[in-house]
Amino acid sequence: MIKVVLLGTGNVARYLYDSLCKKEHIELIQVVGRNESTLDYFKHSKAAITDFSAIKPADVYILAIKDDAIAQVSETLALQNGLLVHTSGSVAMNVLPNTVRRGVLYPLQTFSNTPPYYAANIPFCIEAEEKKDLDLLEKLALSLSDTVHKISSDQRLHLHLAAVFANNFTNHMYYLANKICEENAIPFSTLESLIKETTHKITTSKPFDVQTGPAKRGDTSIIKKHLELLQHSKHQEIYSLLSESIQDTYGNEL
Repeated sequence: MIKVVLLGTGNVARYLYDSLCKKEHIELIQVVGRNESTLDYFKHSKAAITDFSAIKPADVYILAIKDDAIAQVSETLALQNGLLVHTSGSVAMNVLPNTVRRGVLYPLQTFSNTPPYYAANIPFCIEAEEKKDLDLLEKLALSLSDTVHKISSDQRLHLHLAAVFANNFTNHMYYLANKICEENAIPFSTLESLIKETTHKITTSKPFDVQTGPAKRGDTSIIKKHLELLQHSKHQEIYSLLSESIQDTYGNEL
């Protein structure tokens, strides 16, 4: 039985709470948050508290809080021997105090107020200083996912960078596409099949091999028409920059 204390009440903490509570060989003994209102989601927990000085002894303490608070909060914790891990993709393991056993348990997924659709397949990236701690983290992570990677802080930072391109920037492109559709009385759902096909292709082929569109073809007349249709200079700049990047990748002169 792995005893776990969860510190944090945000979207990642909620996902971990829901997942950990379902595991028979994991005992979530405590949830710790800054104020009572944020603990409402965890009301079924027997020990949801706001007092960080009353943390119970555990095997693993999971610090699922904002990146810029990890160093400060971790310094204030008085832990009893357990392994302290954070869940950030962009924060190095060594920001945690070197006076404790430390590590990282990073779920690579986008989290919002709704549960992730692909929750069962979320990859976990783990890191620890000692082999026994890495083994413990691997056991914990494998109870949550079939995909667990042992990677360094530097690798994780680069993975997080890649994730920003793959998810955050892509979602912003969806926002811009939705805006164009709304401004022209076109249902955004019309693009759904295209979006699904694009996503499917990159699961079976390298993204480089499945690129299409006017920039890939070097179709300057279509690119010019599109730029004229865009009303905002920032959107024109984004369109031009992405087109130039595609052109540079495939060697076409626009």
